[in-house]
Amino acid sequence: MKNTFTLLVVCILCQVLGAQNYTAQIQEFDTYASKSMATWQMPGMALAIVKDGKVIFKKGYGVTQIGTKKTVDTQTIFSCASTTKAMTATCMAMLVDEGEVSWDDPVIKYLPEFHLYDPYVTRELKIRDLFTHNSGVGNADFLWTIMNISSEEVLRKMQGVEPSYSLRSSFIYQNIFYLAAGKVIEKVSGQKWEDFIKARVFKPLGMNRTFPTLISSKDLNHSQPHYRVNGTIKSIIPDTADQIGPAGSVRSCIDDMCKWVTCMLDSSKYAGGRLLKPATWEELFRPQVIVPADEFYPTMQIIKPNWTTYGLGWFQHDYKGKKINYHTGSLAGEIAIHAQLPEAKLGFYFFGNFDHAELRHALVYKTFDLFALGGTRDWSAEFLTLYQGIQAKNEKAEADFEAKRMANTTPSKPLAEYTGTYYNSLYGEAEVVLDGNKLVINLNNYLKATLSHWHYDTFRGGYEKDWYGKATASFQLNASGKIEKLSYEGMEFTRPN
Repeated sequence: MKNTFTLLVVCILCQVLGAQNYTAQIQEFDTYASKSMATWQMPGMALAIVKDGKVIFKKGYGVTQIGTKKTVDTQTIFSCASTTKAMTATCMAMLVDEGEVSWDDPVIKYLPEFHLYDPYVTRELKIRDLFTHNSGVGNADFLWTIMNISSEEVLRKMQGVEPSYSLRSSFIYQNIFYLAAGKVIEKVSGQKWEDFIKARVFKPLGMNRTFPTLISSKDLNHSQPHYRVNGTIKSIIPDTADQIGPAGSVRSCIDDMCKWVTCMLDSSKYAGGRLLKPATWEELFRPQVIVPADEFYPTMQIIKPNWTTYGLGWFQHDYKGKKINYHTGSLAGEIAIHAQLPEAKLGFYFFGNFDHAELRHALVYKTFDLFALGGTRDWSAEFLTLYQGIQAKNEKAEADFEAKRMANTTPSKPLAEYTGTYYNSLYGEAEVVLDGNKLVINLNNYLKATLSHWHYDTFRGGYEKDWYGKATASFQLNASGKIEKLSYEGMEFTRPN
């Protein structure tokens, strides 16, 4: 009896001392996060750390919108962006558990209308392939970023996207196959993806401030995205990923994401049970494909992992001999990251409202160092130097491009002859109108830019959404001397005679 009492006292003391020991790390982390946020000029962010099944730290920093006093708190809504992918993979895994679908079923079994450019790939594409970015189809985000079409039309247009490599032979990050996965979930479950994820993930976990789409997340306590335009950080219009919802449209707050992080660390367990069978949960994190170095984040130039893989909705690599699972999320002016160090039962989630501020990566490794692996490297400073170098290279490339402009040239034709509507079956239509001595190009009545003459038959200017940067358009004459083709940001359009 005495030994039992002594053991109980020791256990309680260990728990208390453990909590006290974290106090120093938390204080150090909080100070580091605040300092680094100022260095990266981040307007606002929210983050959380989960250790051994408990939320040991969560906090909001800064403001929801620059120029205001609206502070970020743990209830502020941000974009989860592509960290949504792990949620969609979990939804599919539930249907696998129920025997409704198999990872290796052909996609056309459920979506017979979904056709790709190569009939062989259409026939051989498996459910698993929808999650692993190795279908052979390259980035096709233009299908939802330059036109306002339905999700069904996005999938229909995929038949016109030529492959970049053969099936399962490489890796190119691909959003639209997650949309296809969402459609499979709908077909099998009889529910819209939005309703399925709410009923099967958000509700069981008590994620009451988590929304499947932008349009469903109207809330006063909502962060605004920010972008650096011409050297100045400004608030911009929120972008939407609702067209490809299963790939990146979920929006949430850090309080709710604590519940998701905790669940995903602990084999999908939650207070009321578990989302997945243990073996199915393990399958989500099993390396599925090797990711080439040039398809990984620039931060890996400093981390220097020995291997890089992708699971089902998760990037993976080694760090100090341990396996890391993580995924970033990025929309214009909004960022997120979800990272796990499973062996230490340590998880991290981050929201930010400034475009591609890679402070998110720095805080991941700072978390792993402080709360598990040890180390004192200033990841924020190292990553900032890295990205400043990348920015300098980009600025030099832009300057080099501008330097190639030929002076004292004129267009081949009067400006009015460049106007009209140009078509492409894949990219849609580009309407060109004259505005004074400038050409305005309206792409699919969705994305507009105003261009001045640059040289010869090339025009260049800014987008209406100025954070998109500059656009370049070149026109081509046919044998009769009439303007026939438009090359616009790598897309080719033809004007009918």
